[in-house]
Amino acid sequence: MHENDLKFIRIAIDIARRARDKGNHPFGSLLVDEAGNVLLEAENTVTTDRDCTGHAETNLMRLASQKYDRDVLAQCTLYTSTEPCPMCSGAIFWGNVRRVVFGLSQERLYAMIGEADEDVFLLPCRTVFRDVRKPIEVVGPVLEDEAGMVHDGFWV
Repeated sequence: MHENDLKFIRIAIDIARRARDKGNHPFGSLLVDEAGNVLLEAENTVTTDRDCTGHAETNLMRLASQKYDRDVLAQCTLYTSTEPCPMCSGAIFWGNVRRVVFGLSQERLYAMIGEADEDVFLLPCRTVFRDVRKPIEVVGPVLEDEAGMVHDGFWV
């Protein structure tokens, strides 16, 4: 872990809280450059935008790929409140971000969700990134208990 990872995961959790306050699923992400500057933030917008692809990480990568060159993105870290799903992992891969730090693991999230949601796609991002031709570092779970608190009572 890098020295600022905890600070940025807490920001991602706060973004997830904002998404929940707006009626969306509690997920948030941010993009940080190699100097530690926050470049972009994005939250889940599945409900408010009526878009099943409106996950925080996919929203972030959509913005990032429009604004930054692939070489810049390769030097960035994507911080996210919860482990990226397979769709979001694909967006991260195609966007060329080479480091991902997440709070809550998919496994723990789906244990919290239980039977409340049938859209469960348990495929850890490390598995998605394992067979790609460029290295993508994955760090997590980080501050998993804190990251899980934003989900308390949401999935019932």
